[in-house]
Amino acid sequence: MEWDVEVDARGLKCPLPILRAKKALSAMETGKVLRVLATDPGSVQDFQAFARQTGNKLLHQGDAGEQTFEFLLLRK
Repeated sequence: MEWDVEVDARGLKCPLPILRAKKALSAMETGKVLRVLATDPGSVQDFQAFARQTGNKLLHQGDAGEQTFEFLLLRK
């Protein structure tokens, strides 16, 4: 899947990956896709909750290799 903006939050602990994603999404237009890379295992649950709370759609979450999680969020 393609994305429009990428945030590299590898090496950052909660809540920084979410805060970086929130900042990036606020600067994006509706319908654009944000890709976030994170290494914090807690980010899996954090991004699920973030999507529910903000109304942005979590299109994908998965393993990007090298102990990195990938999240794709659709801007509402």
